[in-house]
Amino acid sequence: MSDLPILPRAVSTRTVRRWAWATLVANIVIILTGGLVRLTGSGLGCPTWPRCTSASFVPHRELGLHGLIEFGNRLLTYVLIAVVLATVVAVWRWGSTNRSARALVVLIALGVPFQGVVGGITVLTHLNPWLVALHLVLSMVLVALSVRLLVLVHGDPRTAVAGWVRAVVVGMLVLVAVVVYLGTVVTGSGPHAGDENAPRNGLDPLLWSHVHAAAVYALVALTVVVTIAVRRSPLVRPAGLVLAVELAQGAVGFAQYFTGLPVPLVAVHLVGAAALVASATWLFLVARPARVAGSPAARRAEPAEAPAQR
Repeated sequence: MSDLPILPRAVSTRTVRRWAWATLVANIVIILTGGLVRLTGSGLGCPTWPRCTSASFVPHRELGLHGLIEFGNRLLTYVLIAVVLATVVAVWRWGSTNRSARALVVLIALGVPFQGVVGGITVLTHLNPWLVALHLVLSMVLVALSVRLLVLVHGDPRTAVAGWVRAVVVGMLVLVAVVVYLGTVVTGSGPHAGDENAPRNGLDPLLWSHVHAAAVYALVALTVVVTIAVRRSPLVRPAGLVLAVELAQGAVGFAQYFTGLPVPLVAVHLVGAAALVASATWLFLVARPARVAGSPAARRAEPAEAPAQR
């Protein structure tokens, strides 16, 4: 018998899709748990980084519940890393893999530990609100990249749209980024600092809440325009999903504003922001501009053939 090693069996498309979904879900879960660290006042439960204390990597009894909550979130980062690494292996062994898929999954894998470093810096700066905002924005970028991976491994068909519709979709994605960032500005001026001694950004929370709301109104208006424009095409599903998430987010936002920012509603609003980023990214990726038939751009805009199940 030959002593040559047996080549690893190719991973099925179904398996790759499951790991891609796991990567998206894990990135959203870490956003939620990170938010709960802040909302429970546990941001400095472990007062330093990368150790929990200057003498230990794990919390001791004196740190109490806050130490356990903060340390638990740090441990979940390793779970996320494990999920992403498993996704990297699956994509690289996928029978229908390509350079784009491999590069994308590696980028996500590199982004997760980078996020951990940014999180550590926020602790070392005693929860500087601008760094906390950056920490969340980077997590949203990882959510968007995870959606891109899902679209790629599912072979989601691209639908050609008129140039003005594509322009509005691009504008929607830009406004989603603006809305999310303005949300972090409002949070940085509000009461949930992550620790009673953590600094605030010094801005007027009432004023910036209105600025944030104005951006949301503009986003909803653009989404309604797109949803009407694509109502007879396959794009009505992703467009309708974006609109539904926006309306739900608006309802939660108003509720938390008028009820004094209760922790459960703020947590729901945070997950909703991740859902908004994910759904808007999906719409952006599948709505492609119409091109002149036969051109290279037109061929790129044609529906992608879904990979065969293996």
